[in-house]
Amino acid sequence: MPVFHLSRCTVRPWAEGDAAALVRHADDREVWRNLRDRFPYPYTEADAEVWLTWALMQDPVTHFAIEVDGEAAGGIGIVLGEDVHRRTAEIGYWLGRTHWGRGIATEAVRAVTGYAFSAHDLVRIQAFVFEWNTGSVRVLEKAGYELEARLRRAVEKDGETIDMLVYATLRP
Repeated sequence: MPVFHLSRCTVRPWAEGDAAALVRHADDREVWRNLRDRFPYPYTEADAEVWLTWALMQDPVTHFAIEVDGEAAGGIGIVLGEDVHRRTAEIGYWLGRTHWGRGIATEAVRAVTGYAFSAHDLVRIQAFVFEWNTGSVRVLEKAGYELEARLRRAVEKDGETIDMLVYATLRP
């Protein structure tokens, strides 16, 4: 299974012992606000156990922990497309708020993007970002993704109807 030792973090498969750190970093309203509703808030020990049970059964592994300072401080993964979208994947990621603004997410996105292109028959990787998530916009742009579209009023999150931005990168 791939492990990426980077300068600011390690991107690695999830492990059974990640539950406590996962809850500590995921149970944050500001983290939840930038993710789809299937990411729960509050984030409980039971939520962590459900996630880890699923993540440990993956084959191939497409979802990884972002380890910072020896603990899982976030997650990153790709969802492989199906049918006519079989050569496209969606990338998604989150990072505990205490680690925001340090280049960690950008480094992880670059590593997983490169891995996804080399391990899968992909020509495109895309990301969907809520309009208010300027930090994620910077991450994607620094990682080489380009803005392709603004889907107006496409998302209902936290009681607001907002735009969703579509970023993508193509196989080099």
